[in-house]
Amino acid sequence: MTVLQQHSLGSSALSPKTWPFDISFLPPETHLVGGSVRDALLERHSDYLDLDFVMPQGAVETAATIARHYRAGFVLLDAERQIARVVFRQGTADFAQQVGDSLEADLFRRDFTMNAIAYNPHTLELIDPLNGCLDLERCIVRMVSAENLAEDPLRLLRAYRQAAQLGFTMQPETAAAARKLAPHLQTIAAERVQSEFHYLLTSSRGPAQLKAAWEAGLLSGWFESAGLSSLDKIDRMETLFQLLKSDWPLLHDRIGQPIRAQSSSKSEPKKNVEMSGGRKSSWLTMAKLASLMPDDVTRAETQLWQLKYSRSEIHAVLAVLKTLPKLQALLEKAPDSRRAQYALFQQVGVVFPALCMQALASGIEMAALRSLINRYLDPEDVVAHPVPVLSGQDLMSHLGLPPSPQIGRLLAALQIARAEGLIETQDEAIGFARQILAQES
Repeated sequence: MTVLQQHSLGSSALSPKTWPFDISFLPPETHLVGGSVRDALLERHSDYLDLDFVMPQGAVETAATIARHYRAGFVLLDAERQIARVVFRQGTADFAQQVGDSLEADLFRRDFTMNAIAYNPHTLELIDPLNGCLDLERCIVRMVSAENLAEDPLRLLRAYRQAAQLGFTMQPETAAAARKLAPHLQTIAAERVQSEFHYLLTSSRGPAQLKAAWEAGLLSGWFESAGLSSLDKIDRMETLFQLLKSDWPLLHDRIGQPIRAQSSSKSEPKKNVEMSGGRKSSWLTMAKLASLMPDDVTRAETQLWQLKYSRSEIHAVLAVLKTLPKLQALLEKAPDSRRAQYALFQQVGVVFPALCMQALASGIEMAALRSLINRYLDPEDVVAHPVPVLSGQDLMSHLGLPPSPQIGRLLAALQIARAEGLIETQDEAIGFARQILAQES
């Protein structure tokens, strides 16, 4: 048992001064546990607090009292196990009844030793019966027991996620237990599994731990097409992405942006798409996810729906899978064809940054992509970002045409003509449309 000095707490989550409620609401036996203690000891700071408290009794009542006093949100998470949450603007505080007859018994039921450290804010005492502090110093992820991992198999994947999150290494016995228990992960709901995978795809340290998780058998059944080559491609993407930060910062920023919903016009602003759980997926994440998918688009779509990805995420991944072969064919057969480039941009749309990342990781040279990238980065480029010269109403008015599918065909032809540099002004567009009608007649 260690007693911390008050001045050493600073602005960490261990200091009640950083909490959105007064410590006097907490009974003397209350302890702060879990990730907030771990991160505070590692001096990892977050503006959004995520506090977890355990107490021998009265957890739900304590949470309800705090919520009423501060007019904060209250959520009963588990009535049977007596777990409640209070939601403040600057963070959340969970209150749970301890599992077992003592605090030590509760800590021995947890996943990893680094998460099994408790802190009493009243006495400033750290309770660490499993030597989690030592593992923090050694930067090791060590299980409390294999039985605890089997109790909630998602903890198997969480071990690799937290190793990536903290830059830690896996203790050999923990890795061996993960390999042995890997089939149990199939019993977990897809939403929970996908959330852990998402972090590994998002983190810059994720590729190495994702490969380790694959070697342990944790990807089997979830990403059936994942292999060493696809994992190496994800690793290359992260390396290439970091290189772009200095070599081509504008492209780097676009690839790292949250994925966007397609807008109906150039003037309509595109909105960031927030995914389930409040997270956002970047184009880099979508390119990595595409690497884990089968080449068959139908199979890939089925797999993505089973994993509970959002509609926007599925659209992005499928667009990458569909257009990568077309990009490769364009570069081989007609790299300078404005018509072919226009067709590619029309199909890939806003997903181009993910396609670009996938192409680079697949071995396509940057020099071969430079023309397309420059077009994409130029908002005025008529090949990548075409704006209609005429509307359907303009065509009907100037040419005396009735509403019909012919109007749509003419507009499409005008867009291609403008992309090829054959027309620029409205008068030229009308003249071009007359020529088409004359040829058809």
